[in-house]
Amino acid sequence: MRKVYRIKLSAGERGSLEKLSRSQTAAAHKVTKARALLLCDESRKGPGLKDAEVISKTGIKPATLERLRRRCCEVGPLDALERKAQENRARKVTGEVEARLVALACSEPPEGCARWTLQLLADKLVELEVVEYITDETVRRQLKKMNLSLG
Repeated sequence: MRKVYRIKLSAGERGSLEKLSRSQTAAAHKVTKARALLLCDESRKGPGLKDAEVISKTGIKPATLERLRRRCCEVGPLDALERKAQENRARKVTGEVEARLVALACSEPPEGCARWTLQLLADKLVELEVVEYITDETVRRQLKKMNLSLG
């Protein structure tokens, strides 16, 4: 497979990565990735090994190496070692949704049903346009957090 992202480290970057790869206190994933970047380095001081050799020496997966190369080219070698920040996921169950859920769970069940089920509660919250979409598992977790029982 043809390399799309080639790594050529400057002397400063190489020194930082070498220091990190010898570190006893750094996280293992950072040390492994630093070693992989040093082995991939195609500059004058770097060995410029093929991917198969880098994989055998570091033990990382081919897809991980490819992502590491890409990230190194996009954000730089030192930032590529850091884990990407998770996107801020908006909470589906806010205080308002929680209040409506409690009110529903404590109310009389719909006609033809002996009691509320998790799926009935989830469907009713969507029907009342409290949320756009919610699963019965999310309803279960919320009820459990509030120590409410449907039984």
